[in-house]
Amino acid sequence: MIKIGVIGYGYWGPNIVRNLCAQQTFHVAAVCDQSPEALRRVQQTYPAIRTTANPSTITCSADLDAVAIVTPVWTHYELAKAALKNGKHVFVEKPFTSNTAQAEELIALADRNNLVIMVDHTFLFTGAVRKIRELIDARELGDIYYYDSLRVNLGMFQHDVNVVWDLAPHDLSIMEYLITDEPEAIAATGETHINGHEDVAFVTVFFPHRTIAHINVNWLSPVKVRTTLIGGEKKMIVWDDLEADEKIRVYDRGVRMDSALDRQKLLVSYRSGDMWAPRLEQVEALREEFNYFYDCIVKNQVPFNSGVAGWRIVRMIEAASRSMKLKGEPVLLNSTGTVTQEAKAA
Repeated sequence: MIKIGVIGYGYWGPNIVRNLCAQQTFHVAAVCDQSPEALRRVQQTYPAIRTTANPSTITCSADLDAVAIVTPVWTHYELAKAALKNGKHVFVEKPFTSNTAQAEELIALADRNNLVIMVDHTFLFTGAVRKIRELIDARELGDIYYYDSLRVNLGMFQHDVNVVWDLAPHDLSIMEYLITDEPEAIAATGETHINGHEDVAFVTVFFPHRTIAHINVNWLSPVKVRTTLIGGEKKMIVWDDLEADEKIRVYDRGVRMDSALDRQKLLVSYRSGDMWAPRLEQVEALREEFNYFYDCIVKNQVPFNSGVAGWRIVRMIEAASRSMKLKGEPVLLNSTGTVTQEAKAA
C-alpha cells in the first residue's frame, strides 16, 4: 500500500481525497490546507487522517511515499520540487507548472531520482475520451480534419490566471491525446473585462497534414456548455459532456470531391448516413486515474499523462498567451523553448 499525503482541500481536493480513500492500494495519511475551515471538514469526514497547515509536514515526511498537489498553479513548482527532493512520487493538478522552465526542472529531478510525475488530466480517463480514441485508432473517422471544442460558463473567475490557463488544459490535453501529430503553431485572441485577466479567449492550433483545432473558453457565458466536435474524412463525432445518456454521437456523414473531373466541373457529393451512440464504459475517471498512478509507481512505468505531457500543455498555453498579447499573431511552438534531454528520454 502506498502512503500518500494531499496538499489542498479546496474545490477539487475533496474529490481527490474521496477517491484515494476508496482505493485499497493507497492510504491517505495526511491532508494539508491553510484554511482552518477546510481542515475542520477533513476531520469531520475522515477523523483518522491527520491534518496540518504546513505543506513541509507532508513534502518532508519520511512516512509518505507520494504527494498529491491540489493547489493553485503558482504553488505547484515549489511543492512538487520539495516532494521530489524528498523522494516522493508526485500527482499534481493541471496545469503542471506556471511555465515550461519550471516543468523541465521538475521532469529532470524526477528522472534523476527515478520518481513518477503524473499530471491530473482527468478527462483522459473518462469513458467518452477512451471511446473516441478507440474509434480514431480503428480508423472509423479516417483522417482527422478538425477538433472544435466549446467550454464556457458563468464564472468561476480566478484571481491568479486567465481563462486559458484555467479551462483550456482540459481541451488541450484531450486534443493532444486524440490527435497524435505534433502541433506546429498556435494563434489566440482574448479580452479582459472583469478582473485584469482574459476571461474570454479563442485558441487555434495548427497541425501538419491540414488538421486544425479550435478551442473556445469563456467565463462570461450565460449558460454552461461542454461540447466538442471532431470532423473526420469518413465520420464525425459530437461529444456533449453534459448529456446524461448519449454523450457521444457518431455521424456517418461527410463530403467527397471527385478530383478526376476538370477543375471547373468538380463534383461535390454529400454522404448522410446513420447516427449511432456507442455504449460508454461507466467509470469514475479519478478512480481509474489513481489505479493507473499506482500501477506506474509499482511497475516503474512512465505514464502517458507524465510530466512531459504536462510540459507540452504548458508550452501550448504559453504560446497562446503570447499570441493574445500579439493580437492573434501565430506563435511557432518550437520558438517557445525545448524540453530537456531528461524530459525527452522520459
